[in-house]
Amino acid sequence: MLTGTRSRPGETPRLSATSRNRPPRATGLVIGVALLVVAAALSLAVGTEHIPLGDVWSGLFSPSGSRFDNIVRELRLPRTLIGIAIGAALGLAGGVMQVLTRNPLADPGLLGVNAGSSAAVVTAISVFGITSFTGYLWFALVGACVAAVAVNALGGTRAATPVRLALAGTAVNAALFGYVNGLQLWDLSTLDSMRYWSVGTLEKRDPELLLTALPLLIAGALLAFSLARPLGALSLGEDHARALGTSVRRTRVLSIVAITLLCGSATAVCGPIGFVGLMIPHAVRAFTGPDPRWMLPYCALFAPTLLLVADVIGRVAVAPSEIQADIVTSFLGGLLFIHLVRQRKVAQL
Repeated sequence: MLTGTRSRPGETPRLSATSRNRPPRATGLVIGVALLVVAAALSLAVGTEHIPLGDVWSGLFSPSGSRFDNIVRELRLPRTLIGIAIGAALGLAGGVMQVLTRNPLADPGLLGVNAGSSAAVVTAISVFGITSFTGYLWFALVGACVAAVAVNALGGTRAATPVRLALAGTAVNAALFGYVNGLQLWDLSTLDSMRYWSVGTLEKRDPELLLTALPLLIAGALLAFSLARPLGALSLGEDHARALGTSVRRTRVLSIVAITLLCGSATAVCGPIGFVGLMIPHAVRAFTGPDPRWMLPYCALFAPTLLLVADVIGRVAVAPSEIQADIVTSFLGGLLFIHLVRQRKVAQL
């Protein structure tokens, strides 16, 4: 939202330097769409075997049965579509979480939500012998919800500060990933399956997984967008939100439902991918300010761009091998996290 400097009676309020320098919001949306198209094109063209963009185009719209057509249509197109869907889900979840908690360090991975989903999935595989995606999808959703509640409880719920929530999330993450590692040592017969879900990647993900999870992802996204206005009121404080007619309890509950749907489904499809929900809301505020009605659409555009670029970097950095997307995003997010906690404004909370 635009802010103004104090002016004398009868004078037109002057915009602050931040507001004057902020680009038009519509321009940012156009930039976001353009960057997402470029990232998708890179995801289709770049890899162990580089494919010219002309061959990518023909492989998508006029296939001739060539080797490039098979690579584009069978391998890279599903991978790109999964990256777009999962990136948008994680970006939206991070945006909702930061606005809801008024915590600049809130992130589905940092606050244990992704770890909760991952731990629940490997439990379903190892303990209950569930191997179908539709079976352990619900475990992922329950795990995300339990982890979110645990972190908020450990952080002090209403008295939680950014640092306390970050510490609580770190503790829950450590406990859950220790549990996952313990299962790997205990049940060697399902070790490979659990390794598949213990690290976030877009590599070799079955597109059928996305089709199964897509209704939940869409439901979570629609719910997140519908909460933009009440979340904006809640960000002003609970008293202000009530004065504006917003139900604080209802907004909190529905926000947790949206985060659970988005993070649980995303983790079930790709494994835990961290820091996307931390980096993107900070980046897009240069265009949107704190208004969730603009910030959430920006997150849905820029987050998949980041995830696709991270995936491409992972493909070419150590070719012909690959680095998982979660490792790349964790490296970038770790740098941003260090920067944030060193800021005096955050460190003193």
